[in-house]
Amino acid sequence: MSLATISPHPGTLRARLGAHINLLRLDHSVKQVFVVPGIVIAASLTDAWLDRGLMVRMLLGLAAVMAAASSNYVLNELLDAPFDRLHPTKRLRPAACRSISFPLAYTQWLVVGAIGFTLALAVSKPLFFSVLSLWIMGCLYNIPPIRTKDVPYLDVLSESINNPIRLCVGWYIVTAIVIPPISLLVAYWMLGAYFMALKRFSEYRQIGRDSAVKYRRSFAFYNEQSLLTSVLFYASTAMLFFGAFIMRYRMEMVFAFPFIALLMAVYFQLSFVEDSPVQNPEKLYREPRIMTLLAICCFVLVAMLYINLPWLARVFPKSGAPEPGHPQAALSMQSTSRLG
Repeated sequence: MSLATISPHPGTLRARLGAHINLLRLDHSVKQVFVVPGIVIAASLTDAWLDRGLMVRMLLGLAAVMAAASSNYVLNELLDAPFDRLHPTKRLRPAACRSISFPLAYTQWLVVGAIGFTLALAVSKPLFFSVLSLWIMGCLYNIPPIRTKDVPYLDVLSESINNPIRLCVGWYIVTAIVIPPISLLVAYWMLGAYFMALKRFSEYRQIGRDSAVKYRRSFAFYNEQSLLTSVLFYASTAMLFFGAFIMRYRMEMVFAFPFIALLMAVYFQLSFVEDSPVQNPEKLYREPRIMTLLAICCFVLVAMLYINLPWLARVFPKSGAPEPGHPQAALSMQSTSRLG
């Protein structure tokens, strides 16, 4: 069924307005929490202080990324409406129910995106390009003929790359001078891919292969073994690059490893539960174990950004430093001086 054949379902003006607001998925705004580590790490490594200017940039930056994400959600629902009708829960979405005006929704997609770009540009050009990248990835993920969500493995990688983009948003809220450490960006990307692959795995188990293929084309190439194999790859790669980051910039963060590993293990176990909440990450706040472990991880990570343990430099000596002139050289020098 093409979008052209879908006509809006009749209803009151108030109901129609509510349906268009639901397209924005404002309840998914919790995902923008992935911006916060970028803010905290950049502030720590650049010795930035929380002043009025930074608070204004934080408000504008968070509003910008929320607008860009909501714009992507609108596009996602419009283009996925025929497929969402085959899903046990997503069939209730506004576009799938034909409770919206599609021409108005496409205008909504562009206007909300433009608002996000305007807010980001008010902060800095690097932040603007980060928010624009988030929006462009939404287009590549949803719009044919590229539509990366239909390509096996690329569906996970192209959606989870939004996490390092969000980290860049947080980073450029604080500073527009240097780029974030590449090792941190890759670790953030692979950690997001780990969570996303488990979401795919849980969906595959719940829906069944035949129905899953009708709902998402990439499922035609997956099975439980291949999905779990990819989960292992993403987890290993994430921890490898996170280790590379802390070895160069902040060795104290090594104490967060056990808590991160436990959080990932509990999340893995949760993906086997029927109607698992990993299929809807925005609702994970209802899972006490996950939220408790997440809070502990965040506390330890933030604490280790600001607590200096000089003896760790002797236990784990650094093998080298960035070459002079490298954009990360300043960060490396600052983190080294803090260890002393």
